[in-house]
Amino acid sequence: MDLQQNAQAVPVIRTQPQQSLGCAFIDENGQEILITEAMIQDACHELEQRLVTPSRKG
Repeated sequence: MDLQQNAQAVPVIRTQPQQSLGCAFIDENGQEILITEAMIQDACHELEQRLVTPSRKG
């Protein structure tokens, strides 16, 4: 079984954008902030914007 077939064999469960994912972080005031799908998507978008393609040497 190759990677493509394996990825298709596992169902993807989508959550609602503001639904808690069951994890949290503690902010600078000591308050627990639940992590949501929207927060993860926003962070991924920001990382994509900062992505720099390495230069080729040689």
